[in-house]
Amino acid sequence: MEMTPRQIVAELDRYIVGQSAAKKAVAVAIRNRWRRQQLPDDLKKDVTPKNLILIGPTGVGKTEIARRLAQLVSAPFIKIEATKFTEVGYVGRDVESIIRDLTEAGIGLVKQEMRGQVQEKARERVNERLLDLLLHPLKNAPWEPDQEKEEEEKRKRTREKMLAKLLAGELEDRPVELNMEQKAVPVQIFSNMGMENMDVNLQSMFDQIIPKGNQPRNLTVKEARKVLTEQETEALIDRAAVTERAIDRVENHGIVFLDEIDKVCGPQSGHGPDVSRQGVQRDLLPVVEGTTVNTKHGPVRTDHVLFIAAGAFHTSKPSDLMPELQGRFPIRVELTDLTRDDFLRVLTEPKHALTKQYAELLKTEGVDLEFTRDGVEALADIAFEVNRTTQNIGARRLHTILEKVVEEVSYEGPDLVDKQVKVDARFVRDKLGPIMQREDLSKFIL
Repeated sequence: MEMTPRQIVAELDRYIVGQSAAKKAVAVAIRNRWRRQQLPDDLKKDVTPKNLILIGPTGVGKTEIARRLAQLVSAPFIKIEATKFTEVGYVGRDVESIIRDLTEAGIGLVKQEMRGQVQEKARERVNERLLDLLLHPLKNAPWEPDQEKEEEEKRKRTREKMLAKLLAGELEDRPVELNMEQKAVPVQIFSNMGMENMDVNLQSMFDQIIPKGNQPRNLTVKEARKVLTEQETEALIDRAAVTERAIDRVENHGIVFLDEIDKVCGPQSGHGPDVSRQGVQRDLLPVVEGTTVNTKHGPVRTDHVLFIAAGAFHTSKPSDLMPELQGRFPIRVELTDLTRDDFLRVLTEPKHALTKQYAELLKTEGVDLEFTRDGVEALADIAFEVNRTTQNIGARRLHTILEKVVEEVSYEGPDLVDKQVKVDARFVRDKLGPIMQREDLSKFIL
């Protein structure tokens, strides 16, 4: 059972202030993935995902929603910038590499799940191999039948004693000799678009042709256990099952967060760096509509992959996108500018708020950094004012201002005699006052 929309929003609220409309839209889109899976097969194939566009200025939480969302959903997820792509025929990445990257994310996700399933069995096999390394097997000798039975009993008892010690952690520093496979030097090629996986395929081909060499290495039991655990886990995982399950997961649950979508908007240009903007949109269209992309793991259909696009749309607007592409993003959510009160909440409410981060960083030097209520209000006031009078960069302005306020404490931290530092309104204005007065410089420094 996946999280309900209310649970998703509650989790996002722990890290992101405001933007309830965007959080709700994203939560509903994610929940609809689960709802679709409960439908009969004949209906399921006709229910297409309702892709979203998040519209809002920089620093209001668009990318942060994507980051936190990736941690919440147990589905293949990638965040990628639209500016990385060029249309087919130009140097750069083609849009189909989005699905190839998403498939790789799915493979990694499924493999991690299967590692957890075989963990116990792998641990048992590792212990057996460690015992073999610790107890060198005796060479076959012409034992009498009675002697052979006695020796067998003796070896069994010794092995049981060693296993008890091994499980108790008494042999962690004991040296063992382990034959380790020498990996060939990776083969790399620099190729045109659509060839990102060629170097991987070439490498696997060379691995099969060239015989693998084993090199003995002396390791402690603790170090050998890590190597052996990796080997045994890989051996126990069914690669065909991983690929099959991952492709199914990508096709039915995959989520792509396409950032900076507004940067591929705009009028058609016949020259200059924007020559391929319209081309990127044309190439994106079939991927968003639904097509089959060939990956090194097999063909992947994109009909039911959810696309969440985001952009500031300062110099353009969503209607500047190609009409066909607009139609594939039916849900549009506008994120609001941050107010002075929002800045105040950003500084105090999130689980890992900026003020808490700075306090914890300086605590490592023994410095007790305390932000008073009026100090935090002064930071919020200044951030809001600078955003209003110069370029509005949203919550990112708080990073700049806070860094300037605690710069001297951070520098002097290890050498401070008085380790108690109180950041109140007066402290903030003392640090930022001179800069705020020099209006010509404030836009560059803050």
